[in-house]
Amino acid sequence: MEQNVNVEKLSQQELAKLAMDMFHRTLVHHVFWFKEVEHQLGFEKALEMMGSVYEKSMGIQLNRLGKLFGFKLVDGIPEPLLDMPKDKLTELIEILGLNWLAGDGIWFQAVESKEGMLDAKRCNDSCWAWFAPFEAWSIKRFLELPDQPGIEGLKAALKLRLYAKINVQSIIDEGPNRILFQMNDCRVQSARKSKGLIDYPCKSAGLVEYKTFAQAIDKRIKTECIGCPPDDHPQEWFCAWRFSIE
Repeated sequence: MEQNVNVEKLSQQELAKLAMDMFHRTLVHHVFWFKEVEHQLGFEKALEMMGSVYEKSMGIQLNRLGKLFGFKLVDGIPEPLLDMPKDKLTELIEILGLNWLAGDGIWFQAVESKEGMLDAKRCNDSCWAWFAPFEAWSIKRFLELPDQPGIEGLKAALKLRLYAKINVQSIIDEGPNRILFQMNDCRVQSARKSKGLIDYPCKSAGLVEYKTFAQAIDKRIKTECIGCPPDDHPQEWFCAWRFSIE
């Protein structure tokens, strides 16, 4: 492509490619803003501000895109989504989960190929320390849960995680304030198993992920790892976690 070029001189394909790149830049800029506010003011303040920023920013962007593409917003939701059959919306949720998982794996492989497995695991574990409490905050907000929703709130939130639709998981009630969560089929581990590979040792990430997720739902919740690779585990689950409030 020429160095001295303006938007008007781009071809149809180049304009389309530029539009996709600008979507990506906008997403990354959103994340950088969040990280800098977190750095300057703390995680709780950053989440608090993100709540209002997300709604306002999304509304502005969707309104402009709606005028261009010819769709209306109903209570802030694009009408085409509301008109989709429920099974298609459920399929969309699954695709979004798969896309998230693919992106996670691609980042891991990019670091591993350049810097090795140790640095990839270190980055992965640190990423979960940020993402798990954010996801919990997002789901808690979606479900309009109170500040301390207890174990029942955690049960509801676990069912709406990004990987809930693409993995097989189960929750066993062990008492009024205690549950056992099992990951019966993990897409990542099952894929490795089908290739004859040993389990990916995800315990270090899991210890960060599940503890911070549960505490972001309710600070009183304690997390105990029953087993997670490289631990030995039975055939019926890859990892298991106990959540309780004393």
